[in-house]
Amino acid sequence: MQAYVLTRYGDASAMELRDVPEPTASEGEVLIRVRAAGLNPVDYGIRQGKLRMVTPFELPQVAGSELAGTVEAVGPGITRFTPGDRVFARVDKKKLGAYATYAVVHESLVAKMPESLDFADAAGLPLAGLTALQALRDELGLTAGEKVFISGGAGGVGTLAIQLAVWMGAQVATTASSRGEELVRSLGATTVIDYQKQKFKDVLSDYDAAFDLTGGQDLPDAFAILRPGAKTVSVAGVPEPATARDMDKGALMAAVLWAMSVKIRRQARRKGVGYRFLFMHPSGADLGLLAGLVDKGELKPVTDRVFPFERIADAFAYIEQGRAKGKVVVQM
Repeated sequence: MQAYVLTRYGDASAMELRDVPEPTASEGEVLIRVRAAGLNPVDYGIRQGKLRMVTPFELPQVAGSELAGTVEAVGPGITRFTPGDRVFARVDKKKLGAYATYAVVHESLVAKMPESLDFADAAGLPLAGLTALQALRDELGLTAGEKVFISGGAGGVGTLAIQLAVWMGAQVATTASSRGEELVRSLGATTVIDYQKQKFKDVLSDYDAAFDLTGGQDLPDAFAILRPGAKTVSVAGVPEPATARDMDKGALMAAVLWAMSVKIRRQARRKGVGYRFLFMHPSGADLGLLAGLVDKGELKPVTDRVFPFERIADAFAYIEQGRAKGKVVVQM
């Protein structure tokens, strides 16, 4: 079968299309014929070697973090899925494998696709959707009536986070370019700051929560707009010691992350707010919740562009420009 393979750590040339053996489903696993797969910053972060300390891979490795497709076969003990089912998944972080004709995924990470979506739109939902859901629900504990700031609202995670926050009953402020303002307002953001013209910290104050998707100076600036005791969750900042537990790592990793995050944690304490780095975990159950929201019209994936699989290198070149509005997907 054809697959997009990580051959080494480095620039774009480190990944290439290859023929590789077709996988088979073992006990508790589902063999999925991939119809479409989503691209994410974490995918080129893996290629660049930025996550080697967290998740080392034995190279070469079929890449790819999320997919949508049809069940081709099931391993022993599988009762929730049958061949022909339309499914989607955020695959195992330690195995990857979404950029291929076929992928094997543990059944606990798989859910039936929203009935109202095609494969391309469904393929861009798992990673960004789980990230947004787990940040807002589990880490921030967002409730109705609260005010939440989401940086970079026009991106893949941001477009879903805005909608989920609105579904939870929150008021949403976000940053976007003038090109993205119409999009984020259509998704439910009531306050939009054009980051090219104005700093959000000069406009916002007394917010109940912040979800940082952009990192850099935006992270400490998010601390400045929160009420005392509020919390910022980031996917673009520095992992802190508790992240070691989320990654099932021990005391040594916790010590390393403690040292790495001293500065940002000190900045949060000075503002009287909390800080957490989100290490999203794949979950078929959470995907089922997202699928239900989609079919009820509460959540709509935003797809920027769809490339044919044979042009996946061009798709990565596009996403690495950082200007996509919503998700970028390759279709088999």
